[in-house]
Amino acid sequence: MSLNIIVLAKQVPDTRNVGKDAMKDDGTVNRAALPAIFNPEDLNALEQALRLKDENPGSKVMLLTMGPARAAEIIREGLYRGADGGYLLTDRAFAGADTLATSYALSMAIRKMKDYDIVICGRQAIDGDTAQVGPQVAEKLGIAQITYAEDITCKGNGMIEVKRRLEHGVETVRAAMPALVTVNGSAAACRPRNARLIQKYKHARTASERKSAPGTYDSLAEARPYLCLAEWSAAGVDADTALCGLSGSPTKVKKIENVVFRAKESKALSAADNDIDELMKELILNHTIG
Repeated sequence: MSLNIIVLAKQVPDTRNVGKDAMKDDGTVNRAALPAIFNPEDLNALEQALRLKDENPGSKVMLLTMGPARAAEIIREGLYRGADGGYLLTDRAFAGADTLATSYALSMAIRKMKDYDIVICGRQAIDGDTAQVGPQVAEKLGIAQITYAEDITCKGNGMIEVKRRLEHGVETVRAAMPALVTVNGSAAACRPRNARLIQKYKHARTASERKSAPGTYDSLAEARPYLCLAEWSAAGVDADTALCGLSGSPTKVKKIENVVFRAKESKALSAADNDIDELMKELILNHTIG
């Protein structure tokens, strides 16, 4: 059974390397100080999609990401690993979107893509940690949703089986397609880039990227249509701009505080037995251990 699979992926600032310059004075993220990366759990989701593709010949994996023009790098990263294509949802009207506005825009793009069997995404993004977008997309599409997935298999007859990692164990559930599945970071890590695919897709660009470098990719795009990455605006997916971006976001941030952790004191120890004994006594007395 062949499947049409959509993977929702996000380009995020690498919050694992936050330093003192990560926030601006106005409390917003200083994206210039943080490298942009493929959201980690979305990579787990991509691996699940690629495994389904491997197990079901004829299947296709398409990525969908929302963000500025540079977010097209996420699509290329997916292509390097075995995805078949992707769509960049980009428009100034999407700026400042909370989870409600983001899920609306993504659901409208998925409706435009029409034929799909499974939508897969990471459980949450490391820049927001809300875990709300996936379930909200499923609700807007009116399809079944399964969360906290570690493994997805197609059982035939329009059914999927999902192993879920819960707080006190593992649960296996089934759902009829179409369905949306959110994937945990505890799922299998994504496969590495494929050298052959890197060479094939390294010049893949969206229309905006080609415009920013006139003449550089035009001849390649004409000769190799697969290098043209789809790019959609709000109007392109028939989205109501009143429901997008800031205007469609009821979430209001009251206060943001920049917290920088500093060590109060430090102690240098040698490898001598006396120093080790003293350290162990101190850790036991302050209940750090024991």
